[in-house]
Amino acid sequence: MFRLARRARDTLLGFTLLIALTLTACAPGSGQPAGPASAPPGSAAPPEVNTDISGVGEVTLTVWDQEVRGGQNEQIEKLNAAFHETYPNVTIKRVSQSFDDLATTLRLALTGDDAPDVVQANNARNTMGALVAAGQLIPLDAYAGAYGWTDRFSASILKFSSYSADAKVFGGGNLYGLPQTGEVVGVFYSKSRLAGLGLAVPKDWTEFDAALAKAKNAGETPLLLGNLDKWPAIHVFGPLQGATVPAEQITALALGNAGATWKTPENEAAAATLQGWVEKGYFNDGVNGAGYDAAWQSLTKGEGVFLIGGSWLAADLATAMGDDLGFFVPANAAGRLATTGGTGVPFAVTSAAEHPDVAAAYLDFLTSDDAMQILVDTGNLPVNRTAELAGSATGGLAEVFTEFGGVTGSGELLPYLDYATPTFSDTLGDALQELIDGRLTPAAFTETLEADYAAFVAANG
Repeated sequence: MFRLARRARDTLLGFTLLIALTLTACAPGSGQPAGPASAPPGSAAPPEVNTDISGVGEVTLTVWDQEVRGGQNEQIEKLNAAFHETYPNVTIKRVSQSFDDLATTLRLALTGDDAPDVVQANNARNTMGALVAAGQLIPLDAYAGAYGWTDRFSASILKFSSYSADAKVFGGGNLYGLPQTGEVVGVFYSKSRLAGLGLAVPKDWTEFDAALAKAKNAGETPLLLGNLDKWPAIHVFGPLQGATVPAEQITALALGNAGATWKTPENEAAAATLQGWVEKGYFNDGVNGAGYDAAWQSLTKGEGVFLIGGSWLAADLATAMGDDLGFFVPANAAGRLATTGGTGVPFAVTSAAEHPDVAAAYLDFLTSDDAMQILVDTGNLPVNRTAELAGSATGGLAEVFTEFGGVTGSGELLPYLDYATPTFSDTLGDALQELIDGRLTPAAFTETLEADYAAFVAANG
């Protein structure tokens, strides 16, 4: 989702770093994963897997996470404390960073002498995929069998943390991470502001577009967006794409698998819609220079009418807005819900971990049934037991649960587009800024994305 700098420089840097990591993995004594060998999910664990870590002695487990926002930080602090209470012989050394900072430092940190034991590694090819290719993460399939993770998680969720051993195939192969949370991108709004404008909650994209126009005519800022870091616009474009492009095409494009193309009338139409919203003045001024946090915080201050964003914002928005917070996903022309989403950033075990059994036990604890309840209590969207726990949520949080259930149950949860290639987050982020600024036409936008996608698919085949 996140990028470091300009596309040309980062393309070279991305491939250079990937080569460097691969060479490191091939160095004597450095590329072999610690812990158990891979086993098919659900199979019996080999003898070396130990799920009873109470007798392993005093252990310090270094964990790097990006759970820094209010509800995110609260849940991880509670679970870390509960884990230590359960296993007093294990001390958690937590290092928390923003997603941007973690993405910048993680890959190099794993080649050092003080590499962490457990990390949150973004599912995308440029992070988890690169780490898998370099041998920096251990496959977790044996632990999945020992702990019953394939019963706890659906196959549709686990595929987002699965790669072949050479990382060429995304969505199959070995399991390399476990997520705590589900994610869905939709539309947040203030119920009182919507009522004040005489607007009902839009049911589909046609009604949503009409609501934007009415809000603009009333002198309001219809849409809030802070795209300084480039990735936030991905979460606006993705749902728009889901309104016009068949789900199977989006999935192939987003996972970097062969069989699709960006150069279609439907993709171009989605880009034209986004650019049209800018031209009609639906967004706040200076979108590309506005910060992400400042944009969503504006909604809590009574500024703007709608905010397209992910469910990870729900806890902080609900804290500020209470029952005034609303959330919905517009239906496409066929009446189905199809929007960007998936899982939160998965927790993975690094090949540097001295005690992989302890690290795996930590992952199991973070994703247990009891942990799902703590996630709900702290305003987060649990990846498992979502329907069962929906009654524990209130207000806008309950609506997030409902929409996530609708999308995953009878709709289409579409992968994040930046998963596609090692350089696609930068390519897409830059292209969206240029589309928003009017420097790219919708046709040129899709051609830019096609060049990156097609080159990767050809080289990866």
